[in-house]
Amino acid sequence: MINIDFSIFPLLYTERLILKEITENDAQILFEMRSNQDLMKYIDRPKPDSIDDIYVLIQKMKTMKSKGEGISWGIFKKEQPDLKIGNIGLYRIIAEHYRAEIGYMLNTANHQQGIMYEAILKVIEFGFMQMNLHSIEANINPENIASRKLLEKTGFVREAYFKENYFFNGKFIDSEIYSILNKKH
Repeated sequence: MINIDFSIFPLLYTERLILKEITENDAQILFEMRSNQDLMKYIDRPKPDSIDDIYVLIQKMKTMKSKGEGISWGIFKKEQPDLKIGNIGLYRIIAEHYRAEIGYMLNTANHQQGIMYEAILKVIEFGFMQMNLHSIEANINPENIASRKLLEKTGFVREAYFKENYFFNGKFIDSEIYSILNKKH
């Protein structure tokens, strides 16, 4: 049976990172990240108009968690545990299929340091070992070469390429779907 009881928020630790719940204290840095043109280049979601949009987003994360529909972690370096540098989560949890989708974002100042690689591996481990997921999916913009390489490095395999299946900002966009399977099932 899948475990989606997040009533006690699961803190995750890696060699360099702490993955913990995103709170209103993280709103400003999340607003800066989601307003950053370079960072949002391949994330096909609307940019926030104001910090109020971020407070709504944080509340949505809390609601998803309480309903067992998804869980979002802020990424923090152990030496700076109050400065959020990114986020990662498991979304669109489909309990009856033991499946979830992974999504992530990292502040540009922390790119190319292996941070997201470390975070993804920990979230995969949590998804498979604690939640008992069978598969984790990732949906990326095909132009996002860095994300593709990261997914492949962490063991994801491309399963599909959808042409013009997503409409955003007045145009149709292609999608690449990656997946990793829990070998213990």
